[in-house]
Amino acid sequence: MRQEPLWSGLALVGALQARVSGALAREATGVSIDTRTLQPGDLFVAIRGEARDGHEFVRAAFEKGAAAAVIDEAHALDLAGVGPLFVVKDVQRSLEFLGMRARDRTAAFIAAITGSVGKTSTKDMTRLMLSRFGGAHASVASYNNQWGVPLTLARMPASTRYGVFELGMNHAGEIAGLVAQVRPHVAVITRVAPVHLEFFDSVEGIADAKAEIFTGLEGGVAIINRDDDHYARLAEAASPYAGHIFDFGESQGAQARLLDYRSVGDAYEITADILGNRLVYRIGAPGKHIALNSLAALLVAVAFDIDVAKAAEAFVEFTPTAGRGQRETLDTGDGVFTLIDESYNANPTSMRAALDLLCSTTPSPGGRRIAVLGDMLELGPQAGELHAGLAEDVERAKVDLLFTAGPLMSRLYYAAPERLRGAHRATPLELEEAAVAAIRPGDVVMVKGSNGSRISRIVAALKEKFAAETAS
Repeated sequence: MRQEPLWSGLALVGALQARVSGALAREATGVSIDTRTLQPGDLFVAIRGEARDGHEFVRAAFEKGAAAAVIDEAHALDLAGVGPLFVVKDVQRSLEFLGMRARDRTAAFIAAITGSVGKTSTKDMTRLMLSRFGGAHASVASYNNQWGVPLTLARMPASTRYGVFELGMNHAGEIAGLVAQVRPHVAVITRVAPVHLEFFDSVEGIADAKAEIFTGLEGGVAIINRDDDHYARLAEAASPYAGHIFDFGESQGAQARLLDYRSVGDAYEITADILGNRLVYRIGAPGKHIALNSLAALLVAVAFDIDVAKAAEAFVEFTPTAGRGQRETLDTGDGVFTLIDESYNANPTSMRAALDLLCSTTPSPGGRRIAVLGDMLELGPQAGELHAGLAEDVERAKVDLLFTAGPLMSRLYYAAPERLRGAHRATPLELEEAAVAAIRPGDVVMVKGSNGSRISRIVAALKEKFAAETAS
């Protein structure tokens, strides 16, 4: 079946503020900035990234079936004749123009989500929930930066009913620029935590940077975590822009309040009070932090005038993605063990949540709770202290064996009780042999660290060594 066009060639001329070189493309069915994932019919946008310039891949884009490419004037002569081209002054800015034009042409209800932790899972839950009620469009993976946000906007069909956008940052001012493009009706902050301290003087500075999301509201709804230490600060920041403020959490008085969380078979049962109405529903992913973020998603449903009870039914289908709590059962040959992959990112708050998740998971007879941890990055001068400070959390989580990798994690390793220490190595590559050799049937193994720590190597090594359990 032929895919419906996303953009006509004429619409792209105006939206990109471009001149045409070669034949005018008739239409584009998608938008791409990466030839590795480009599909035939896509518009290829030659973004200059941190490592490579997209102009190097324009010819490859056409070889893969691109409908047209967006390039800058500096490359127009060299690329003339390779295919339909939209030539612009600044490719990044033209991508933003395209995204803002997509936002202008849709009547969709738009939600924007940020936070130091939990923004991707909250975005995914919100998209899953809203898709039950109409066409829902959302950021892919963690497309939450200066490229990902306008790209996600540019990919949004005009007929979209609901849009969900994740906004990230590591410097002040970034979210303000992104939310000005998204212009949401609802803005959510999941939680403020000590991350990116390399670029901020304090956690209060991080809270202020996250609160920039409210500047894109025009009388819309702000949704804030009532349990957050910076709740009052965030609410004050929201008040000039939001017509209404909702809050969620475990705290007394939260408008969406978690009352109970328990495991029921393969799912997790949540009991909550949503604006005075008791609600029981199930969610397919473990972790109290996931349960709490589902409350934020349900408040989005309230803001969009959606039946909350029906909305909550969607969450039983929610499962975490790779690196964000995904579980897999692996077979050692003598028996199985459970791998919990939390290797995508880490900060002190999310590390404690992951350790709580490990604690709540019961090993099979003879098994142990094993934590394999990599460095938490971008924590600034306090990094060593913040790593060492997790020793009490490791004990509280009933960890039986601790493996660590990286110079910062050495602080945690030697702060932890000696009886828990499995091995510490300078890098995940050097840790692989010891960590893999320690696994035995019945274990629950949780792997977590910042993406830049490369602790995901351990996940890959475990999957390579041990086969996935075969269903009987």
